[in-house]
Amino acid sequence: MTEKLRAPGPTEPGSHEHWGTTVMGYIRSFVPWIAVAALTGTVDIRVAALTGLVLAAGLVAVQRRAGRGWDAQVIEGSAVVFFAAYTVAACVAPGSSAVVHYGPPLSSLWLAVTAWGSLAIGRPFTLGIARTQVPEDRWNSPLFLHVNRVITVVWATAFTLCGIGGALLWHYRPEADTARTLLTVAAFVLPVLFTVRFPDIARARHAASRDAVAE
Repeated sequence: MTEKLRAPGPTEPGSHEHWGTTVMGYIRSFVPWIAVAALTGTVDIRVAALTGLVLAAGLVAVQRRAGRGWDAQVIEGSAVVFFAAYTVAACVAPGSSAVVHYGPPLSSLWLAVTAWGSLAIGRPFTLGIARTQVPEDRWNSPLFLHVNRVITVVWATAFTLCGIGGALLWHYRPEADTARTLLTVAAFVLPVLFTVRFPDIARARHAASRDAVAE
């Protein structure tokens, strides 16, 4: 059975409002990670790690109080676990190179494990987020599920490359601060852009395929 396509509403794929909602939704989810990345190297690592933990826990608490389900807070929940462990490690060994220098790439690899793990169990982490932005009657459509699997793969790949690339840069080019910053920014911005654009592309392809079959 083919899916019925209709013009997007003001907060659905294809509208500028939806793009803004999508971008802001992902920025909100990654606030703890962004904050720690910005603070690392400028403040004591213990302060940076604790800031990430407080932001992550606060974000989860606020969103749960607002009725947001756990499936839409996979990244936030993952952040609580990671920054709890990272804070302990930073307090135990604040001068450790593994904590100070390899913390950022390790956080990216942790996100990669989170993303790949969500795919492995059949619950792409983007699915819960996307379901807060579209009508419930589309939550289980094959096209909707396919789009979110692809988007999650893109995020997981970006996290993996950022983590590996960051670790290699620290090991071989410890002075390459600009390269690490650009890598981190690209690993966030490019998946966000893909997340915003791919649903429209997938819908267009689906429509073209449906029309071709009809002919």
